[in-house]
Amino acid sequence: MIGALAGDIAGSVYEWNNIKTKDFPLFSDRCRFTDDSVLTIALADSILTGKSYIENLKAYYRLYPNAGYGGGFHRWARSAHNEPYNSWGNGAAMRISPVGFAYEDLDTVLRRAEDFTAITHNHPEGIKGGQSVAAAIFLARMGKTKEQIRMYIESAFGYDLSRHVDEIRPGYSFDVSSQGTVPQAIRAFLDSTDFEDAIRTAISLGGDSDTLACITGGIAQIFYGGVPDKIQAAVYSILDEPLADVTRRFMARYCGK
Repeated sequence: MIGALAGDIAGSVYEWNNIKTKDFPLFSDRCRFTDDSVLTIALADSILTGKSYIENLKAYYRLYPNAGYGGGFHRWARSAHNEPYNSWGNGAAMRISPVGFAYEDLDTVLRRAEDFTAITHNHPEGIKGGQSVAAAIFLARMGKTKEQIRMYIESAFGYDLSRHVDEIRPGYSFDVSSQGTVPQAIRAFLDSTDFEDAIRTAISLGGDSDTLACITGGIAQIFYGGVPDKIQAAVYSILDEPLADVTRRFMARYCGK
């Protein structure tokens, strides 16, 4: 899970100032955590405590109202109702990584990913995005190769993962849809060489860089055997203590440290 947070924080600088290179400072004094991190940690909290994710989403929104949420989520979080709003955006896929770490079989991962996604993003594309990211993390946990992960995601969800990031990058632009973010983020993981390179590769695509790197980072964390200590330290230095505390507890319970 901390891999997702690292991607969000590193990418936060470039969301509205896209770059098309992997050569950039990974962290700077302009880095911040965004809604991607806040809502990921809200889900981790719900998994740890059993508290309703709807309640947690709205509670965390009230605690961090300026984290950069999309318009649809703003309206939902402020409203008195809890019905989903049929979103096909990437906002559920960005927050789903804890599911891939917390459950012990693929069927449960897929079911819980749908449950947590459909709270807001109940459009088929939104659900597909959330399930595919959680599944990729789970398959990496089970020791599957990149090729096995790619083949499963393509066959189960219909994403085309055939294009290398070097082919995607030149024509890729800002896209908040699930279908325009998730396959690109997974491909960034597939073309990476280690955890840090995965984050740099995702950000180098341009587009919704914090969300791309958040999705990529969650998968890369487990596939590459964790997040380097230096990067973890940078993440914890930027999170506030309540968010850091949930992250530490989730990491200790489900991620080995």
